Amino acid sequence: MAILSEIVEEASPSSSPPTNDRIDEYDVFLSFRGADTRLGFTNHLHTALKEASLVTFYDDEEIQTGESLKPEIENAIIASRASIVVLSKNYASSTWCLDELVLILKQKKDSNQIVIPIFFHVQPAHIRKQQGSFGKAMKKHRREMEAKTNVEEKSLWAEKIEIWREALIEVSNLKGLNARGR
Repeated sequence: MAILSEIVEEASPSSSPPTNDRIDEYDVFLSFRGADTRLGFTNHLHTALKEASLVTFYDDEEIQTGESLKPEIENAIIASRASIVVLSKNYASSTWCLDELVLILKQKKDSNQIVIPIFFHVQPAHIRKQQGSFGKAMKKHRREMEAKTNVEEKSLWAEKIEIWREALIEVSNLKGLNARGR
């Protein structure tokens, strides 16, 4: 939790306001694949963040693959000082999670949002090289794209897949934490 203590220090009232004059509604946005970690690891992480007095956005609704991001999720990512991305075995199988990741990394670039990846039973190299479950998920997304009959829709999917691929590489290259627990 040493990295998280940095967030607590930055969130304290004595710290100076961000230079870009943005007002953060949340200290932390949690991005995770609910089916993999919601009832165990992520729930415990959320509890620990609350106990550390960090205002955390924790979407406890299961989102179906293929749905686009809700405006409140987009707003929560934008209004957060930091994001914790819990990368688990099935994270990349969710287009929802991948879209969140893209927006989180955009906030990192545009607003200096802190991004902390947690590698939950996955290796950063598998994410970077898209091997194992990450490779299978990306192949599934490519098959779905190839099945599209509308040329414009197929082109949009191809763009998204490339953006997701680059986001997975970027997040796997960030300094993060390795979690092997339940």
